[in-house]
Amino acid sequence: MNSTPHTSEPDASGAGLSISNRRRWGIVGLLFSASMINYMDRATVSMALPSISSDLGLGPTAKGELLSAFFVSYALMQIPIGWCADRFNLKWLYAAMFLLWSLAQGLSGFAASLAALMTFRVILGIGESIYLPGGTTIVSLLFPPARRGLPSGLFDFGTRTGLVLDGIVIPWMIVHYGWRRMLMLVGFSALLWLIPWLWIFPSRLRSPRRTDDSRPGASLWRGAWVLISNRNLMGICLGFFCFDYYWYLLVNWLPDYLVTVRHLTILKAGLFASLPFFVFGVSEPLGGWIADSLTRKGISETHARKGVVTVAFLTGLLLIPAARVESANTAILLIVGASLVGLATGNLITILQDCAPPNEVGIWTGVQNFAGNIAGSVAPLTTGFLISWTGSYFPGFALAAVTLVAGLLAYWFIVGPLTHGQTHGSQ
Repeated sequence: MNSTPHTSEPDASGAGLSISNRRRWGIVGLLFSASMINYMDRATVSMALPSISSDLGLGPTAKGELLSAFFVSYALMQIPIGWCADRFNLKWLYAAMFLLWSLAQGLSGFAASLAALMTFRVILGIGESIYLPGGTTIVSLLFPPARRGLPSGLFDFGTRTGLVLDGIVIPWMIVHYGWRRMLMLVGFSALLWLIPWLWIFPSRLRSPRRTDDSRPGASLWRGAWVLISNRNLMGICLGFFCFDYYWYLLVNWLPDYLVTVRHLTILKAGLFASLPFFVFGVSEPLGGWIADSLTRKGISETHARKGVVTVAFLTGLLLIPAARVESANTAILLIVGASLVGLATGNLITILQDCAPPNEVGIWTGVQNFAGNIAGSVAPLTTGFLISWTGSYFPGFALAAVTLVAGLLAYWFIVGPLTHGQTHGSQ
């Protein structure tokens, strides 16, 4: 495993940790698979929503409440877990949170009521909160700024791969085993991931030492003050809120839309829902690679990454005609085109890494993801309300597309030049 050239990386003592290229990409691969499992777990309820709704007698508003339960704890955990990612051993922190979310997923299959199911979804959100702050911090430690686009897009590609597998595997499991056994199988089998993680991940990899650890309570919530006082982080949070509003509309409502409006069976709905998620996922490392390549060719990192984000966000407007066309096949093709928004993802992660101080990548990511997952809570509830009020999915789809494009204003006019964390004070 150590046959390839080594580079010096920061460790817990601030000295250096020599990691081979093979090992570093192996870690990216494990982050990819953890992200895949993460999204498989959180999206199983979306795929099983028609069955769960039938068993528990849920209407649109109640379905929105169930879908939002996960995001309450997930969002509230983002700043604390980002703080932890900057300070604690990433090997054991990530492993402990993975264990928690997998057990919550498996045990949710035993839930006998809506309240119990929502409780396990809240616990799932606590565990899964590590995925983006932890993964982003790890990539920032393993790769220099100009090379982070591809690994950032690649590890987050796992989230969309999880949704693809959800669309193919989960409906089949629901049909053959029921939604309860499906949740148990998906949750408990994931525990096998811990074996390669504990074997491959270095024991001492963590962010550089900080000077403010003598006041852990104050520094834990320092992210809240930074959000108010730092222009770059404010812009990143506003832009990511718009991005996640769009994304979580697709994750939470697309399967139900295909069954309810387009009258597909749950098996066909799962299959056709997986196509947009696949395109979204494949676009992630591709968009990061494109921006990395443009940077190597002499284009400023600011224009390369923000330019790719702009093109990607504009494709989201295809969601509007998708909700209006008569043909189900045409609607699905338009939604697939609207999933090229994925080209932005790796670059959104890298923009944050470039703006954040090296020892604050975790908490910056936590603050960003907190803002994004407020959108994750708002989008299902707002969409459920709009469906109940208008009897149509169109207003919800149109609102998501317009919100996404509005996010470009934040990235272009609030977030400043990308300077690799060198100018991180108040802007």
